Amino acid sequence: MNAATLPQILPDPTPRDPRRAGREHAKLAKRLRRQVGQAIADYGMIEAGDKVMVCLSGGKDSYTLLDVLLQLQKKAPVEFQLVAVNLDQKQPGFPEHVLPEYLKSIGVDFHIIEQDTYSVVTRVVPEGKTMCSLCSRLRRGALYSYAEAHGFTKIALGHHRDDMAATFFMNLFHHAKLSGMPPKLLSDDGKHVVIRPLAYVRESDIVEYAEARAFPIIPCNLCGSQENLQRKQVGLMLKQWEKDHPGRVEQIARALADVRPSQLADPKLFDFLSLGHRDGAAQADAHAWLSGEAPGTSDDSDA
Repeated sequence: MNAATLPQILPDPTPRDPRRAGREHAKLAKRLRRQVGQAIADYGMIEAGDKVMVCLSGGKDSYTLLDVLLQLQKKAPVEFQLVAVNLDQKQPGFPEHVLPEYLKSIGVDFHIIEQDTYSVVTRVVPEGKTMCSLCSRLRRGALYSYAEAHGFTKIALGHHRDDMAATFFMNLFHHAKLSGMPPKLLSDDGKHVVIRPLAYVRESDIVEYAEARAFPIIPCNLCGSQENLQRKQVGLMLKQWEKDHPGRVEQIARALADVRPSQLADPKLFDFLSLGHRDGAAQADAHAWLSGEAPGTSDDSDA
């Protein structure tokens, strides 16, 4: 078959009905508000009087987070404050004007933190190695310091349902532990409460919503272009699972909220020693089992 006989793929001549598109967007926006509101209620993410720092990166997730929170704020049962905060990492070519112009246009309080973490990361991390770990620590430190200095009670991040599923498998495959990215957590120093209001939201819905809202997306060329990222590989795995078995990621997300310690193997979370133990029966420890000693005895033959 030569080029002349190849089937030609022509653009769809039928224009999309703008009224139908508007209805679909309204339904999507309503679904996102419901999911975010449910997550906030389920995990007690926002309380009366909270000053919430919404971390805005310029990506689809954080734009959607801010947009939906602003909608919910108007009808929320409690009053709370929202402030958008972006960390300008001094990455070459970063369009510094985009976020301020957008945030001014929608009338949102905001602050831009300027800290040259880019130079630190590129100087410390060898060429060809992934930069995410160090970049993430530096970014987190800058945001936490700003939150503490300005009295924020909550720090809102734009991680969604698919991020949480991917983190679970990242920890499983690369760190040999069952842990993930919780919807709400206390920072290691106990000073900050981090919330993820998009915990119930699918990434595909965020993609569609961001396109409909025409957010001025700023791509991350520092780490986003690194194709060997472990997280990217896990993401591809989840996408393939979802393609082969629609609803698979939703099942994984539901499982993360339905943990059965007695059905796993962590003796710190479930008292396996007491399970089925008979009163009065002595229990031997690992040393006794391996050495062949009876419980409560010791080798005193040399005494």
